[in-house]
Amino acid sequence: MNKQPEATAQTRQNLIDAFWSLYGEKRIEKITVKEITARAGYNRGTFYEYFQDVYDVLAQIEQSLIPSMDELPPITMQNQQMGMPLDLFLNLYEQNSKYYAVLLGDKGDPAFASMLKNATKPAIKQALAETHDIDPIELDFILEYVLSAMIGIMSYWYRRDKALPAEDLIGLMHDLMENGVTKRLSKPQ
Repeated sequence: MNKQPEATAQTRQNLIDAFWSLYGEKRIEKITVKEITARAGYNRGTFYEYFQDVYDVLAQIEQSLIPSMDELPPITMQNQQMGMPLDLFLNLYEQNSKYYAVLLGDKGDPAFASMLKNATKPAIKQALAETHDIDPIELDFILEYVLSAMIGIMSYWYRRDKALPAEDLIGLMHDLMENGVTKRLSKPQ
């Protein structure tokens, strides 16, 4: 591939976009290279310059959406409580909402949520290790619970067409993390 980098990147992106439009319509096992290339306007040979198969397209998309440690918002500890920067996580989700809404939805890839959690856990563990003496196994379970809840509620928010304003969603998530569901449900209306 001794082509111009801009043209190469555009061709790759066109193939990704064609795949993504098909992935939004049907399950990955039903998508063919022929359909992707027909939709993108290229031949099969061009597809194989960039990807091994349709699963490789999905894997490359997912990999590009997993934040690196440098991209994650800073985790701070305030008053010995975990200060989860929910608004920054929500911004990360919003930046990638085209993909996250599908990948974390009912027809998405269940492995993607695990990849997202595993990318986030080390930063939170590091922040907690500096201020808390907690059993590492217990901490892992706590983080699994919190991150699953965060991913779940943000995904649900998108499926419900952002029925709550973002500020209200963040407030609700903070309240649930700080006070729990039982306290929230027992509040007088």
